[in-house]
Amino acid sequence: MLRTDDVLQTVKMLQEENLDVRTVTMGINLNDCADRDPAKMARLAGAKIKRKAGNMVRLCNELTTKYGLPIVNKRLAVSPASLLLEGHGPNDAVTLANALDAAAGDSNVDLIGGFTALVHRGITPGERLLIESLPRVLSETSRLCASVNIGSTKAGMNVDAILLVGETILRIAKATRKQNGFGCAKLVVFANASENNPFMAGAFLGVGEPDCVINVGVSGPGVVKRAIESLVSRRPGCTLDEIAEEAKNTAYRVTRTGELIGREVADRLGVRFGVVDLSLAPTPRVGDSVGEIYQAMGIRSLGAPGTTAAVGMLNDAVKKGGLFASSSVGGLSGAFIPVMEDHALARAVKEGTLTLEKLEAMTAVCSVGLDMILLPGDIDLYAMCGIIMDEAAIGIYGHKTTAARLIPVPGRKVGDTVNFGGLFGSGTITCPACAKGAADFVRHAGHIPAPIRSLTN
Repeated sequence: MLRTDDVLQTVKMLQEENLDVRTVTMGINLNDCADRDPAKMARLAGAKIKRKAGNMVRLCNELTTKYGLPIVNKRLAVSPASLLLEGHGPNDAVTLANALDAAAGDSNVDLIGGFTALVHRGITPGERLLIESLPRVLSETSRLCASVNIGSTKAGMNVDAILLVGETILRIAKATRKQNGFGCAKLVVFANASENNPFMAGAFLGVGEPDCVINVGVSGPGVVKRAIESLVSRRPGCTLDEIAEEAKNTAYRVTRTGELIGREVADRLGVRFGVVDLSLAPTPRVGDSVGEIYQAMGIRSLGAPGTTAAVGMLNDAVKKGGLFASSSVGGLSGAFIPVMEDHALARAVKEGTLTLEKLEAMTAVCSVGLDMILLPGDIDLYAMCGIIMDEAAIGIYGHKTTAARLIPVPGRKVGDTVNFGGLFGSGTITCPACAKGAADFVRHAGHIPAPIRSLTN
């Protein structure tokens, strides 16, 4: 039963603290669209997307009016496109990508994910085709997002795939040179990828999911920040466990609100409700920053000693509050640290207090990983692959999802500023403190075996 003070707190969150439903994402299985004729396959995929998602944006807008709760993004996530590309050629991958992008546009959604390859154990011809097509695909489409899973705790790490993806990232940057390598912002490299994640660019519909499902991503870093600031203002001597409790209680209320919206969208569309992903995903707006939450906790300079502990504490509190609020919490649920999309994190990188190495440490306890990291255009292939391998290792040996969204910017150097605008934000180009010296290790390639903790059967 909802208490009166819970209702009033939720109303306050809506009116004053930037609470929103960050995304309603419909997952659609396209495996029944497979065909040897690429034109027919693309036509079937586009038709199914429009049939399933044609009314989603309209219904979301109606619920925004009904509840006064903004639904910021309406998105689609399809089953891994690499499954459709087995037996096809390079031009067929582009044909399918353009069809998915066009169907997303016709459905008025913001983005579509699922141009995905799952290569944690090995690479099939269709998966290789998808990866090699990405420079052209991500430079020619506007809404399509891609992801590659290169490792898992059960499978280990596919370094052959990492080398292929690293080469591809550099080619994507070159293909989108006029946009400062923006195509790379639409590609995520995962370890332990979640199959029900509603957040881009890594959303796709996993093979064990329903034919069509609604997943909801709820954010609200501004809500958590204000709650902690209020607590500290009222009680300057409050302890860290009391701050964690405040974050947990706030996450509870946010989750309940998000699930209400998600279930009503699913019910009106006549499809199954999947999960509510409670992730503190920032935007470039002041007051909507995850970095500001850590500052409210007392980390005055982001990157200072103690920052990783603050990230871990917040991530844990968010998960606990979400799990208590709903039995349908899933996805990534926690605290994101996408540098370009968070003005406080971006400023800390520019000022030099938040280094790439400190960010990597933070990813061991945050929701995902190294997200929206600008790199110099001349970065060495093996250095970039090493960054991906280090991030994957954190996920594989830590039994959690990690990811790297790395953006080499052609013609730019460390310290330069790049602005993508909108949700993608702006940031400063950074680089590892030691960018050389791992090439021989990476060139061995092959496969890093799964850790001993994978033997749990």
